[in-house]
Amino acid sequence: MYNRRNAKIVKIGGIAIGGDHPITIQSMTNTKTADVAATLAQIKALYEAGCEIVRVTVNNPKAAEGFAQIRRKVDFMPIVADIHFDHQMALAAINAGADKIRINPGNIGSREKVAAVVAACKARGIPIRVGVNSGSLEQDLVDAHGGVSAEGLAASALRNVRLLEELDFDNIVVSMKASNIPMTLAAHEILSPQIPYPLHIGITEAGTLYSGTIKSTAGLAALLTRGMGDTLRISLTTDPVEEIKAAKELLQSLKIRRFGTEIISCPTCGRTEVNLEQIANEVQARIAHVKTLLTIAIMGCVVNGPGEAKEADIGIACGKGGGLLFKKGEIVARIPEDKLVDVLVAEIEGMCDEQ
Repeated sequence: MYNRRNAKIVKIGGIAIGGDHPITIQSMTNTKTADVAATLAQIKALYEAGCEIVRVTVNNPKAAEGFAQIRRKVDFMPIVADIHFDHQMALAAINAGADKIRINPGNIGSREKVAAVVAACKARGIPIRVGVNSGSLEQDLVDAHGGVSAEGLAASALRNVRLLEELDFDNIVVSMKASNIPMTLAAHEILSPQIPYPLHIGITEAGTLYSGTIKSTAGLAALLTRGMGDTLRISLTTDPVEEIKAAKELLQSLKIRRFGTEIISCPTCGRTEVNLEQIANEVQARIAHVKTLLTIAIMGCVVNGPGEAKEADIGIACGKGGGLLFKKGEIVARIPEDKLVDVLVAEIEGMCDEQ
């Protein structure tokens, strides 16, 4: 397993990040916060999908009023207030019971305004995330480094961490996000040895569902396998529930966390005699409710299938007219083609009952 960076432990509501606590999954609502019903519905959908921390924008007084109502109705997940430009919105969110405040050092304002937010967070015992984005980097750092750069991102984060420390505050989470993966990696490699705080990782403005998932997982996998990252968000231009699905698959594929079933299936080749894509998709849909930790193989070749997927708990290897059911690489039954999915799903559900 990866040699994970040992970060200070920070509590966000009832969830701890850092140290050896699990790497948590976050997302952000994309509804108008003033629309309380829509935002609550999205928060509940995110929670049901596996989101563990949710962020909500508080960008104007109506959003602040909505946030206060939402906070009173959500007792099942920590809520982070996302603040830009107006420190009064941060103070309003803190008073409403936010579990964490995210401020962007490039646009929050003067030291006095930051000090007011720090004092309120300290009084309530809630953390601040210093959120540095390539799109809002302080101009002096852009000028000093000849444009937006990894060095500038790291310098911005460090500058603002030191400001909070000077204000006698160390309940801190740090993020540095760019849409440029090499820049994001380099910024983390510069900063992480210099601070003890947990890292919120992500690739900002990653893109749409397909391209954004690939881009985000490429960047986040590189960080995670280097031991960096205590909480993460995959940022996509789509329904934020898709961010949770992608994040769970990422952590599961890296063997960092398990969330339930994991399906492995072959890409098919000229030996394939069945519609393996249809079979795999149907199995995945029918076992979506299963939370038992199982690895399930769906293979298109009876010659190599059981051997190639011998680490799976259960699987099928399909051939012309039918296939083989196997468990831990051992063949246990032959199944006609029209019964492949039904038998496999029934066996999976039986294994869940046994556990």
